[in-house]
Amino acid sequence: MLSVLRVHLPSDIPIVGCELTPYVLLRHPDSSITTDDVPESAPQDGFYLRYKWYRIQSDKKIAVCSIHPSEQATLQCLGCVKAKIPVGKSYHCSPRCFSDAWQHHRALHDRAASAVNENGNDEEELFGRVGSSGASALNPGLSGSTSTIGQNPSLNNGSTPSYPSVVSERNGGETWFEVGLSKTYTPTADDIGHVLKFECVAVDSETRIPVGAVNTILTSRVIPAPSPTPRRLIPVNGVDVMGHLDSDGRTASSGTFTVLSYNILSEVYATSEQYSYCPSWALSWAYRRQNLLREIVGYHADILCLQEVLSDHFEEFFAPELDKHGYQALYKKKTAEVYSGSASAIDGCAIFFRRDRFSHVKKYEVEFNKAAQSLTDALVPSAQKKTALNRLLKDNVALIAVLEARFSNHGADPAGKRQLLCVANTHVNVHQDLKDVKLWQVHTLLKGLEKIAVSADIPMLVCGDFNSSPGSAPHALLAMGKVDPMHPDLQVDPLGILRPASKLTHQLPLVSAYSSFARMVGVRTGLDQQRRRMDPTTNEPLFTNCTRDFIGTLDYIFYTADSLTVESLLELLDEESLRKDTALPSPEWSSDHIALLAEFRCKPRIRR
Repeated sequence: MLSVLRVHLPSDIPIVGCELTPYVLLRHPDSSITTDDVPESAPQDGFYLRYKWYRIQSDKKIAVCSIHPSEQATLQCLGCVKAKIPVGKSYHCSPRCFSDAWQHHRALHDRAASAVNENGNDEEELFGRVGSSGASALNPGLSGSTSTIGQNPSLNNGSTPSYPSVVSERNGGETWFEVGLSKTYTPTADDIGHVLKFECVAVDSETRIPVGAVNTILTSRVIPAPSPTPRRLIPVNGVDVMGHLDSDGRTASSGTFTVLSYNILSEVYATSEQYSYCPSWALSWAYRRQNLLREIVGYHADILCLQEVLSDHFEEFFAPELDKHGYQALYKKKTAEVYSGSASAIDGCAIFFRRDRFSHVKKYEVEFNKAAQSLTDALVPSAQKKTALNRLLKDNVALIAVLEARFSNHGADPAGKRQLLCVANTHVNVHQDLKDVKLWQVHTLLKGLEKIAVSADIPMLVCGDFNSSPGSAPHALLAMGKVDPMHPDLQVDPLGILRPASKLTHQLPLVSAYSSFARMVGVRTGLDQQRRRMDPTTNEPLFTNCTRDFIGTLDYIFYTADSLTVESLLELLDEESLRKDTALPSPEWSSDHIALLAEFRCKPRIRR
């Protein structure tokens, strides 16, 4: 007889939009043990598995904390209600929770007030003052007021429940509604605040009668997917208005295009040991992939450059999901001379582009391991080759795509002239003690791009996680076209691959897109705030990577300034906007890096 030995969920905290897939351990009549599904359509040995999901609907209405969504809310900020801020952001689980979050929470009030720009109420009267005992404008708990969370008759967590007509069971003020009949279940907004129950039992395929015990799991209360405050496009060229999106989500100017660069944090690196401050449910790939997809799709970029994309995640998730949104995909997996684990656990670089905006012309793949083999064959004595390769072979790659624009450049180019664009995406080696390897990889990539530039009159974008801070030798090479012979990074060169320093040059007129924030003069809406998030000594963001152990800039979008201009940039995050009790990744932001996005326009080409 088929029997169910055990069922469990990878995480007992269900999140709206994130599929729940229970782990079911089975014993077959021959005593073999598997986790394979046995559906009714394909019974084995006369048995199949029957699954059911229930939502346990309590008579008591529940709100969840906006900061700790796995906790039930006990306080509500009345200032948020008066300012018409989304109700979900007004709930907190304790006075300490509210007090700790006040600096960021108050920014919601300030933004709402500036948007409305009305009512002359004193801020203290409207929002309350936070002290050691909390805020006076808070709902103080679950009793004593008609506006308390526990008694508010209008509370529905932002949605109107729509329950199935069949009630399975009532018990002690709780009603169980059947919500699913398959092994997996994806919670909806109707489930927020409610416990889910999963049932699994073996069934005789002839009699349709269950055999053996029914195995059940109860989850924690379903929580909404955290929703960070949307990041805006800030103009750095042209009229003084915020970036507005058309009905399709893109900026309204048809002659421009947008490019996103984002290290999404590979699943293999997103461990509780590395990021102990992030809740385990927010580190799970089932949650992170949906949160990342929502974020990426929400930017409506024309070109996406993603790093740390696992090969199976590319094939099974990102490529098919982004295809639904009109993107064509290109991918280059890291080489595996060094890595010895599962092939599916190797990450790589992916480029996606909107099919209605660009067409694919050519693809180039850069394997730094191959370049290392050629370098050692040419320069390193035979006795030192093994040592040299041990240092140089790091499996890093770059992906280069040549695209053709399908949109008009407002007639600036000769009629019939193709508008090509070259996009490079890379992830440079991470090890800080291998400064020579980082610089050599960047130099190798730039020399390859120079060859493409010689063969075609083509604008270029160089995107990625360069694992190099502003002021480092790789950054200097990218931004300045050369490296000072006295640069301290050049002192690390045990193989002599960086000598002479005069060879560390390139002719591409590259400029960092985000340096536009620092170069702008005058007063513009939102621009001063962005300048404060820039390092004035390097003209780069203060950070693109923010963890408990490190905060700094590693990611860049470079462009050829003779052929492209920057129109607008995605606003930067500041440290204060990240929750006080965490860093990245977090429930709101699912990578330890932030996404960079720039809007470009092609310059008119000189007629020859």
